[in-house]
Amino acid sequence: MTDRERTRWEYETLQVPKGVTQKESVDPKSQLNELGREGWELAGTVAYTGGGGTKFLLFKRPAESDDDAEQ
Repeated sequence: MTDRERTRWEYETLQVPKGVTQKESVDPKSQLNELGREGWELAGTVAYTGGGGTKFLLFKRPAESDDDAEQ
């Protein structure tokens, strides 16, 4: 596979919003829908054990150019 044939990706993160007490998560549906409209796809999560669960949602989408992939 040549470099021209490989898909280049760019990544975005979303920190899971916290509620008033900072102990419960708030539904991020509107933020997720906005990222989906922009072409982002959920790729994974970052969770901290013993510290309250999922902290970040990781998204990816194909980069439009080589310059975008390096940002």
